[in-house]
Amino acid sequence: MAGSLFAAHIDEKSTIGPVSQAEVLVRAAREGRDEEMASDIDALGIAVTPMPTDAGRRLAKLRAATAAKMPDCCVLLTAQQADASVATFDDRLRRAAEGLGIRVLPC
Repeated sequence: MAGSLFAAHIDEKSTIGPVSQAEVLVRAAREGRDEEMASDIDALGIAVTPMPTDAGRRLAKLRAATAAKMPDCCVLLTAQQADASVATFDDRLRRAAEGLGIRVLPC
C-alpha cells in the first residue's frame, strides 16, 4: 500500500520528520540494518525536516487543538513546517490534518 502511494506521488517532494524517521527505522535498527535503511530513504529523495526550536510549544498547541497522539502531532508539525501534504492510512491522523487545513493524500 505505501509503495503504491509513494509511486503515485513520485514527482512530488517528500519529507519526513525525525520522530517519524525513527519509527520507520526501529525494525531495521533491531536487525542492525538502520544505516542501510536510512541510505535507502535518502536514495528515494525523502528529506528530513528538522524540528524547529519552538517545537515544544507548537507540539503542545497541536496536541491541545487536535487531541492527537504526540507522534501524530510530530507528523502534523512537519507538514506545517514544510507546507506539505500528509500521507497516512490512519483515520485519526487524517481527520486531525484535515481539521487543521492540511491536505491529505488520497490512499
